Amino acid sequence: MSTENEPAAADNTRRAPSEDPHFIAGIIGAAGDHDAPLLRRMIAPLGTPDLADVIEHVPLETALTIARLIGSELPVELLADLSWERREEILTELPDDYVSRVLGELDTDDAAAVAADIDEEQLGRVLAAADDDTRLAVEEALSFEEETAGRLMQREYVAAPEGDKVGDVIDRMRVDSAELPDEFFEIYIVDAAMRPIGAVRVSSLLRTKRETPLTEIMRSPLILIRPEMDQEEVAQTFQKYHMVSAPVVDEAGRLTGMVTVDDIVDVISEENEEDLLRLAGVSEAAQTDSVFRSVKARAPWLLVNLLTAVVASTVISAFEGSINRLVALAVLMPIVASMGGNAGTQALAVAVRAIASRDLTEGNAPRYVLREALTAISNGFIFALVLAVVVAVWFQDVLLASAMALAIVINFACAGLAGILVPLTLRRYGADPAVSSSVFVTFVTDVVGFLAFLGLATLILFA
Repeated sequence: MSTENEPAAADNTRRAPSEDPHFIAGIIGAAGDHDAPLLRRMIAPLGTPDLADVIEHVPLETALTIARLIGSELPVELLADLSWERREEILTELPDDYVSRVLGELDTDDAAAVAADIDEEQLGRVLAAADDDTRLAVEEALSFEEETAGRLMQREYVAAPEGDKVGDVIDRMRVDSAELPDEFFEIYIVDAAMRPIGAVRVSSLLRTKRETPLTEIMRSPLILIRPEMDQEEVAQTFQKYHMVSAPVVDEAGRLTGMVTVDDIVDVISEENEEDLLRLAGVSEAAQTDSVFRSVKARAPWLLVNLLTAVVASTVISAFEGSINRLVALAVLMPIVASMGGNAGTQALAVAVRAIASRDLTEGNAPRYVLREALTAISNGFIFALVLAVVVAVWFQDVLLASAMALAIVINFACAGLAGILVPLTLRRYGADPAVSSSVFVTFVTDVVGFLAFLGLATLILFA
C-alpha cells in the first residue's frame, strides 16, 4: 500500500493536495489501516495550510484517526488554520500536552480561538499543564464575549517610550527577538502611563536614520480599539481608515494588545458569508455538516415560508369564482407575484448590504426608502406597459391587460417598500436584518400581487 500512495504525497506541485483524489484516497486508506508511519510520510511534505485543507476534506472518522495516531506530532499552527467546526470535532482526540503546547506557542489571538473550541473539562486539564503566562492570556481572552475585539486581539506587541530614538528600538528588537510577535507592522509609541500616543510603521523605521527621535516619524492621532467592540465594527474601522493594525486599550487608555489585518480579513469573510446565508434563511453551511444538522438549521425558516404560502393561497381561494369564470387569471397571476418577488429581492439585497456596511443609518434611511420606492415604481410602469401589450395581444382583452398593468405597478411599489422596510424593522427591534428577510418580503409580494391582480380583475371584468 505504501508503494502506491507515497508518490501521491510528492506530486502536489500543480494542485492542492486536497484536490487530488488519489492523495485523499491514500490518506483515508492509511488511516483506515491505522498505518501511522505511512501517514507521517504522506503529510511530511505538506505545509500547514495544505495539511489543514486535507483534514477538512477527509471524512470525520479519518480526521479523528489521524488525531489519535499522530496528533502529538502535528504542527502547532494546524489548529489555528482549521475551521472551528473541524477543530472542535478533533480536539477531544488530541493529547492534552500537545494542545497545551499549541496554546503556549501560538500568538494569543490564535490561542484564544483554539481555546474557545475546547470543552470545559479538557480546557481545565490543558491550562493546568500550561505555563502561567499562557494560562493568564487564554483566561483573559475568554473573559470577553465572542466576536469582539477582545477575542481578536493579540497580546504580543512592540511598544517604545516616546523619548526613544530609531536606533534604540532597532537594537532592543534585535536583542529581544524571541519576544517579538510573529507578525507585526507597527511600533506603538507610549507615554509613561503606557497610553499609546502614536505609531511608527516598520517600513518607516528601517528607512530612517538611527539618531532620529520616534516622535518625529510617528503618525498621530491613533484609532484606538476597545476590547468590547464588536468585531464587525472593528472590521469597518479597518476598511474606513485603511489600517494594517490597531492598538487595543483598556478603560484607562493603557495599551493591552493589537488587532492585525490578517484577523480582519477572516472577520470580513465570515461576516459576509454569515449575511449571505442568513439572507436565504440558512444559519450555517459547513462542508462537515451532517444531514441532520443541515435540516435542523434550515427547516424552521422553511416552516415560516410554508405558513406565509398558506396565507397567500387563502387570498387566491377568495377569488375562486373569478378564476373559474376566466381561466386566464390563473395563467397570469404567477407572473405578477414573480415579478414583484424579484423586485423585492433586489431592494432587499441593496438594503442588507447597506446595513452591513453601515451605509444605511437612521439618519439617511428616509432617502434610501424614497429611492427604492421610486425605483420600484419606475420599473413597475415599464413592465406594466410591456405586460399590458403582451396580455392584450395574447388574450385579445384590453380590460384584462389594464388589470394586469395596474397590479404590476401596485406590486412593484409594495415590493420596493418591503425590500427596504423589512430589514430596517428587524434591525430596529434588535433582530439581525439578514435573517430571512426574504421570507417576509416574498410573503408581501405574493399576497399583494394576488390580491391586486385578482381583485382588480374582478372589479374591472365582472363588476
